[in-house]
Amino acid sequence: MIADVNSILRAYLVTCGALTSLIGGATPRIYCPRLPEGCLLPAVGFFVRGGRSSSYIAGIISPSFQIDSWAITPLVARQVYRALYDNLQGLERTAVVVGGNTYYILGASEEVQGMDLQDAEIPNYYRCLTFFSVMIRAE
Repeated sequence: MIADVNSILRAYLVTCGALTSLIGGATPRIYCPRLPEGCLLPAVGFFVRGGRSSSYIAGIISPSFQIDSWAITPLVARQVYRALYDNLQGLERTAVVVGGNTYYILGASEEVQGMDLQDAEIPNYYRCLTFFSVMIRAE
């Protein structure tokens, strides 16, 4: 059975000190699929937007994640994105434990560079939007 790839990615991200120091420290604000209403910023929200699986090797999947780095200024949103990028881009063969089970992130690469955006409906909410493909051994 294929594990929840959202849980696997989050379990990895909460171990990334440079990222978590920007978004809440011991209780990092990393949410899937979206930030809760009234969430403190800066924060990260992400979800799977598609991807593919291998028809030849069971349990190897490559989901594509949309990841939003949120903050109250565009500069801080970009800083969060840079920390995220530094921890994901080129990541290889990394064990991640979820619920007592060990899974592996076999590789990660950015599909689209961070785009600076301002939320049209919520004043003072800025985000840096990116997409990452992550290959995971999820069984």
